[in-house]
Amino acid sequence: MLRMKSMTALSGLLICLSFGVRSSFAAPQVTAASEASAANAAYSDDNTVVRWGRLVGVITAQGISNPVAGVASGETPWTTSIGAAAVDLTNGDAAFFVQGLVLVGGNTSGTTGPVKSVKGALVCNAGAADQTVIDTPAVPLDAQGNAEFKGDLAKVPPASCSNPMFLILNAPKNVWIATGAVRSIQSHER
Repeated sequence: MLRMKSMTALSGLLICLSFGVRSSFAAPQVTAASEASAANAAYSDDNTVVRWGRLVGVITAQGISNPVAGVASGETPWTTSIGAAAVDLTNGDAAFFVQGLVLVGGNTSGTTGPVKSVKGALVCNAGAADQTVIDTPAVPLDAQGNAEFKGDLAKVPPASCSNPMFLILNAPKNVWIATGAVRSIQSHER
């Protein structure tokens, strides 16, 4: 039961962060009323919002890349404690947070190793001729593997964004080390 309440609070926190309600990752205080208020504010215009309720680290064998949409993965496994992301496909508003993004295995296990910054990446139409990867600006990754971003993608997503995916990239190397899971897409019209 505690885990479900925690995930609900994190989901509400992401809604707040995604659409302009200020809050803190350290001690989320989200109520059902504040979550509904933020959701209503977010959907005041026609839009399509994609949310990923979890961010999970790349699972790979040492030295093996698992590319997504032509983006290579890190060649060492990573894990996360928690994380979530959201992107408004109509205007490129984006937000993500991750905590405990650290390496699993090797001499740097349990640390971020040499990675000091990350960025988010929205993938549209993966594997198709018109696939698109759109990044956020890089943000710091602290020693505990925590990072957060709220702002805009580098450009507005294309009008057609089928099977949207979200990646966390090692910013300097542009390889993905975590991905969005538990995706939900909400279309709202007036």
